[in-house]
Amino acid sequence: MRVVVVGGGRVGTAVAVLLRAAGHDLVAVAGREVTRERAAAHLPGVPVTTADEAVPLGDLVLLGIPDDLLSSLVADLAAAGVFFEGQWVVHVSGAAGLGVLTPVLAAGARRLALHPLQTFPDVEHALVALPGCAVAVTADEEEGYALGEDLARDLGARPFRLADEMRPLYHAAAVFASNYLVTMSGAAERLFAEAGVPEPVVAMLPLQMATLANIGALGPAAALTGPAARGDAGTVAANLQALGAHEPGLVPAYLVLCRLALDLAEGAGRLSAERRASVEEVLARWS
Repeated sequence: MRVVVVGGGRVGTAVAVLLRAAGHDLVAVAGREVTRERAAAHLPGVPVTTADEAVPLGDLVLLGIPDDLLSSLVADLAAAGVFFEGQWVVHVSGAAGLGVLTPVLAAGARRLALHPLQTFPDVEHALVALPGCAVAVTADEEEGYALGEDLARDLGARPFRLADEMRPLYHAAAVFASNYLVTMSGAAERLFAEAGVPEPVVAMLPLQMATLANIGALGPAAALTGPAARGDAGTVAANLQALGAHEPGLVPAYLVLCRLALDLAEGAGRLSAERRASVEEVLARWS
């Protein structure tokens, strides 16, 4: 399949590299200066041109641009008349659905959304992390789903079908799984440092890695440990007192996360209503 890449972001560039390795013909790349730099480094020999010139060359147009630019770019390209009947237009955004690609339908082009459920700090890490990860595939019809699944397998990934209307919820789940994990790690690093723990990231990493391994082996409910899972109101109270004295800005986050932990533990049958109530009394005093 002849593939055109518009916007060589981290994900788009890595996807293009892996598709090329799988035998697809990368015929053109279009984008700003950073795209040209990534193309030179990772897609040598592929012509770099403008989007208007590149799009008509591909059977598949891969849009690897930031989410907030996606809608306007597609509209501009559609207005320029560069899409054609039967062409596939694919984006790799997790948050956006098929709606941002609606302008391509007027030309008879077809829509497809692929999203790797993985985090990519740069292209080099993406090339390693993409194979083996799960990829959400969203399409209008069976042919699109089949193509998306084939493309995901060409990346060495594991495809699954995701309904278009579920993409915002799916993306919120990904934010919890990755972005907020990093955010909470930043909070933990700060607290450990203030408590006097040397090299806090190094110190806490084995704890975090073991926790993630337990989640993989047992599932979240069984892997949960700590004072909320035990219904240990005294320890929760001590935690909140320490936070109130040293990092009061983290108290609201602790309250919300503690209640979520209570829900998880109680729902798994690991926490009695009585012990939950004792913890809730503590939380109420700090709310």
